[in-house]
Amino acid sequence: MSEERYGEFVLVRRHGHVAELVLDRPKAMNAVSTEMARSLAGACAALAGDPAARVVVLTSSHDRAFCVGADLKERNSFTDADLVRQRPVARAAYTGVLELPMPTIAAVHGFALGGGFELALSCDLIVADRTAVVGLPEVSVGVIPGGGGTQLLPRRVGAARAAELIFSARRVAAEEALGLGLVDQLTEEGRDREEALALGERIAGNSPVGLRAAKRALRLGHGLDLRAGLEVEDAAWRSVAFSGDRAEGVAAFNEKRKPQWPGE
Repeated sequence: MSEERYGEFVLVRRHGHVAELVLDRPKAMNAVSTEMARSLAGACAALAGDPAARVVVLTSSHDRAFCVGADLKERNSFTDADLVRQRPVARAAYTGVLELPMPTIAAVHGFALGGGFELALSCDLIVADRTAVVGLPEVSVGVIPGGGGTQLLPRRVGAARAAELIFSARRVAAEEALGLGLVDQLTEEGRDREEALALGERIAGNSPVGLRAAKRALRLGHGLDLRAGLEVEDAAWRSVAFSGDRAEGVAAFNEKRKPQWPGE
């Protein structure tokens, strides 16, 4: 396993074709400061351009929290001008995770609140353990979700449910979160990272070209009418139909062996 650090607060660990993107600011429960946001965006940019990374798993180094959201202590000292300057840095961190071209999985335990939950929502799948507490409490401090929450949450749970959660600013414990569809898989305490990495390994065994194309079709087709969505799917299909991965996949199936994906 290799490691690469991006600034002081973000770490990337390599587990074969699975890249573990670690939020590593434990003294602040991974509160997203300007420096951490900048590092997260940089790490995502590097991963997006890395053909060896087939799956990204977003984890936390803190034992009681995934991420508690924006660094409000830092923001308490901001002038209006400081906040304006920081906004594109913060947005780049969230969109960096959201726009990763490969499948992404969040491993959540403890608190995932505000921007922390938005980082998880930016992933394709969320694996949580029984200690997880999630929510978007921004209106309780006079702002609104600004890392994609108002758009990503209704895509998960529907408009009315998202409105209730955002307007009430309430925190949701793990069992209810699973029932509402806020998370996708619930594990025993302390096993979220292990289970998310195992799921990542299973996904990474498939064609990297196919995985990226499938994610693109899912993301771009969401919310379109059926006819338009099928056109998105067809474009994604055409991008893989004549690839080396498709040729290898068919050959491996017929030869009854494990594929050796060229990734092109």
